[in-house]
Amino acid sequence: MIKKLVLNSLLSLLFGVLGAVLFQQFSSKAYENAIPLEDLRATLVNYNGNATEQSLNFVLASKVSTPSVVFIKTTAMVRQRNPFGFFFDGWDPFGSIGQVSNTGSGVIVRKDGYIVTNLHVIKDAETIEVVLNNKKKTYKATLIGTDPSTDLALLKIDAESLPAIAIADSDVLEIGEWVVAVGNPFNLTSTVTAGIVSAKGRNINVVNNQFPIESFIQTDAAINPGNSGGALVNLNGELVGINTAIFSKTGSYTGYGFAIPANIVSKSVKDLIDFGEIQRGYHGMEIDEITESSERINKTTNGALVVKVYPDGPASKAGLLKDDIIVKIQNKTISGKSSFDENMSYYRPGDKLKINVIRNGSEKELTLTLTNLDGETSVRKRHVVSSSKLGASFEALSKVELQKYRIQNGVKVTQVKGGLIGSMNIEDGFIFVKYNGQPCVNPEDLVKHLENAGGRMQIEGVGSDGGSRIYNFYY
Repeated sequence: MIKKLVLNSLLSLLFGVLGAVLFQQFSSKAYENAIPLEDLRATLVNYNGNATEQSLNFVLASKVSTPSVVFIKTTAMVRQRNPFGFFFDGWDPFGSIGQVSNTGSGVIVRKDGYIVTNLHVIKDAETIEVVLNNKKKTYKATLIGTDPSTDLALLKIDAESLPAIAIADSDVLEIGEWVVAVGNPFNLTSTVTAGIVSAKGRNINVVNNQFPIESFIQTDAAINPGNSGGALVNLNGELVGINTAIFSKTGSYTGYGFAIPANIVSKSVKDLIDFGEIQRGYHGMEIDEITESSERINKTTNGALVVKVYPDGPASKAGLLKDDIIVKIQNKTISGKSSFDENMSYYRPGDKLKINVIRNGSEKELTLTLTNLDGETSVRKRHVVSSSKLGASFEALSKVELQKYRIQNGVKVTQVKGGLIGSMNIEDGFIFVKYNGQPCVNPEDLVKHLENAGGRMQIEGVGSDGGSRIYNFYY
């Protein structure tokens, strides 16, 4: 019995020493690319000498990035219907107006006051307020522009010398790499959580747009309501993504969060500042994941499948065909639809791209020249008319949009903020095709008709989901 006890003790000691050696080797390997410990100590204020190298990385990331993340508050006016109003004062079909509030996060991307957030954080907002991290000052924000394809929005406040965040190259972010999420969940300002990158290039179908771009960074850092628009940073405190969504049946964090890659954010911000709108190249095809049949024919499981090529579009002119598998864009490997969408989002009209495809088992190289939505290689200027009375903006449709929805004419409504359009429950992206039987051709005429509406009003159009709609109202 004593011999057995001694033997077990010796074995425990042996395995303990072996485990310590292996842990030391693993730790050295895991942190060989991390910031040197002494540099971290020099950077951190009031270092207490007791922290590990890993905790120092988290502390540094938090200290560097937190000042760049702001708290966003919005207010909007909405119609509140009273179903019992008919029995008292007469039923108002449009109800009464009430105020609702929303909160979220944003990230300072330029020291002269530019702040990026999610579109859904500021959607329909009448007023937008930005509270800096130090809570000493609140600013009224102006909406510079939006990118509905990626759920991004750019704000501007009247301030200088702000702590703009450093932006990293999100392409080099590795699965398994530590990241920190910074934001304002549940109105708890300046909250940080840590986790790892658990996947890249995720498509979770949350962007409601006719040309959605979803290639999310997936992380297990806790992200909750209020984190939307906040920063996902690496251990240097550099921006690698904008926190956008969670995968949850409860509305709160249950394991995974999703962030828009920083490279997509940078392109959107630059376009909105330089042009006032997103300049994204149109390729003229529909893309999906590889199917079993195309996999058998082409002997590959990696790439993006061309499921449709639009006649006379850029892809058709470049020689791309249905069932081609795109494996490279500008020598960058394409792993699937999300990878394709993300890489294409970096280019503008007029860019010429080298596209490698596999067709019937053989690889071919083609040259694709991108255009704007009107089929031209120049940047496109939007034709937008805004109306405070109607509470929305209206813009002419592009040739590509007309082709997509198979309509001859139409005017799209955007930035619905209440007013008459809000009272009609008409959503962003709705296309007016006919007004009282007359074709809607340009924004000016439609706005004039709606602002002077009286009597019977019938609206025929196309919803943001592509379905036909008919609305009838009487004033």
